[in-house]
Amino acid sequence: MKTMKHLKTPVTLLALLIALSTASCGTPQTGGNADSTSPEGASGESESAQSGRGQSGLLGKDDSASEFVQKYDSFAQAHDAFTTTLAREENDDYTIPEPPEGLFDLVSYPSKVGDLAAYVSSDPGDGQKHPMIIWVVGGWGNGIDDFPWVYPEWDNDQTGSAFWQAGLLTMYPSFRGGSGNPGHYEALFGEVDDIVSACEYAASLPYVDPERIYLGGHSTGGTRALLASEYTDKFRAVFCFGAVDEIKYHNNSQFTFDTSIEEEYIMRSPIYWLDNVKSPTFLIEGRDGNSENLERMLEASQNDRIQGYVIEGADHFSTLAPATRLVAQKILADTGAEPNITLTQEELDACMAQTPSAPLPAMTSRTIENLGLTFSCPYLWEITPTEDSSRLAVYSRYEDDNPWDMSVLYLTAYTPEGDGYLQELAEYLTQNSFSTEEITVNGLPAIDATAMVQSDEGENFFQHYVALVNGSNGVDFTYVIHEDFQEEGDAIFQAIVDSIVLGEGQ
Repeated sequence: MKTMKHLKTPVTLLALLIALSTASCGTPQTGGNADSTSPEGASGESESAQSGRGQSGLLGKDDSASEFVQKYDSFAQAHDAFTTTLAREENDDYTIPEPPEGLFDLVSYPSKVGDLAAYVSSDPGDGQKHPMIIWVVGGWGNGIDDFPWVYPEWDNDQTGSAFWQAGLLTMYPSFRGGSGNPGHYEALFGEVDDIVSACEYAASLPYVDPERIYLGGHSTGGTRALLASEYTDKFRAVFCFGAVDEIKYHNNSQFTFDTSIEEEYIMRSPIYWLDNVKSPTFLIEGRDGNSENLERMLEASQNDRIQGYVIEGADHFSTLAPATRLVAQKILADTGAEPNITLTQEELDACMAQTPSAPLPAMTSRTIENLGLTFSCPYLWEITPTEDSSRLAVYSRYEDDNPWDMSVLYLTAYTPEGDGYLQELAEYLTQNSFSTEEITVNGLPAIDATAMVQSDEGENFFQHYVALVNGSNGVDFTYVIHEDFQEEGDAIFQAIVDSIVLGEGQ
């Protein structure tokens, strides 16, 4: 640890920031379900498929499908009686990261094929029973990874984080064959059983209200959620974003079942079973997404438990950030003995017009024992040594263009020289064009300083610097972010500062 009288590092860190921001920090692993494709890849329908569809998607227009469906009293009966035939046995063994401590727990829930992994909101510890939503992310993967805690892009927020950010308990289940789970991918068949099993597990938790368990999903996840709503009435309400009607017209490269068997398609296509929906179920899609699928399903059924909304000027992804925030508030307000959630086209249109917002990231506590230092930072940030043994860099494992991933935090440890160190430091920073003030951080004396610095390329970076001392221990926190993200960055850094605990040292 260095002995320092004056700090010269705050005005020299910009080069380090630029180097880090251009280095590869990795991309999200493929163990999760998040859908990064276009609407067609996500489950959208090609133009050629639309032209070949005709009226076969409307129950009663396809005689063979109608005959098969009419053999059964319900979708649940048909599903339980049917044995799928897999043409390919596929699975994966992607590692599941530990979730942010105190926010989510990594659990196993029992299913027909064995124990499956899930992230579940931690017990609030208040002795009360709370509502919970099970969120099924899009894409065809059956695993989970750190997608719930990545930055929620306003025009493509598949994270479902709007629910837990609003204070609503949330469950992210993985399914058979994913993330080392038993079983194999079944492409919308066995995964329905897994969703029902996830519901049963959620209902068993002592802090969850079993009468207020909701289900939501997007794209393939929306289709899975709709099939689950057709199978069971255990969900208080179901929210399906971008679900499809007949899967034979969608992304058949992902089908692991025997595609020569017509009944395999029927068992996975929600349009044939809409009359079985008993829970309030809301279908939502942008006009430029799978809206024709939604409209065909509304035309095919007169079930008043199903409500559908097409949002003009939106696509398969852009409805998610605004609408999930609206749905979260609707769920929290749904406290009566019977479900009382309503949505209107006007409400959805209004929420689409709201100003984009960036919530605080999920935070996690970090301890550096040799410094006697504990602080919280975004879950996705990693601590990395630098060439200077007294300094650590803390930054996101990803490098997307947003305030979470373009922030860099530096920690510098030292032994302060003399009782007047902080005062001398404040004078030094002021001389170097920093706006400086004396503050306290959890009862310890500290200096808070800010400045805008410019790179050689002419870009401006906001630098926020906090130095605090406890006896023989001194630690500097230097936070650097591009000026475009300064407002959001200020909130992140303030959350970090509020969490700092520094021991006295030896």
